[in-house]
Amino acid sequence: MDLFDALIRGLLIGSSVAAPVGPIGVLCIKRTLAEGRAAGFSCGLGAASADAVYGCVAAFGLTSVSGFLVDYQPWLRLVGGAFLLYLGLKTFLERPAERETEDGSSRKLAGAAYATTFFLTMTNPLTIFSFAAIFAGLGVAETSAGYASAATLVAGVFSGSALWWLFLSGGTSLFRSKLGTDALHWVNRVSGTIILGFGVIALLNVLTGE
Repeated sequence: MDLFDALIRGLLIGSSVAAPVGPIGVLCIKRTLAEGRAAGFSCGLGAASADAVYGCVAAFGLTSVSGFLVDYQPWLRLVGGAFLLYLGLKTFLERPAERETEDGSSRKLAGAAYATTFFLTMTNPLTIFSFAAIFAGLGVAETSAGYASAATLVAGVFSGSALWWLFLSGGTSLFRSKLGTDALHWVNRVSGTIILGFGVIALLNVLTGE
């Protein structure tokens, strides 16, 4: 597998993992509407960074890391589900704030958005199985393809995921100026309810062993 082929496959993998609607997508939309495109995109970049980490595990065949994720999967999912409940409740009760324009405030919001979604994605070990399945389906052969190809593949995964979040946050930002405080209040309530739902499902799956 040459480097260009590895890059194209990585872009396809990254975008296909990022695109399905989930709590990260809801957070990205909510952050963009409430805090601006930079915060929304940073939200997506946190998920893209975590995708790249899991992509490394799959691409380089890091069996010790994947074994750890399998062994501690229930605990990781429990932490992730509990955090989703906290985040959903916090979002539901959050009052729309005045839109900040200062650079310092924008950087703070973007940093918080990045850290939140990175943590959420990293506490979902099922992501590694998604990567493993997609890698197998595309015929990607772990380290046998060479370290340069594996590294290019991971870079493509990050880029493909990041491009999706750039598209989502950019498209959502087109509607931001049309929303007033009352509308943003409902955005928080709807987003919080959806995220709470994902948290409940995650915890129920842990309890039922699914």
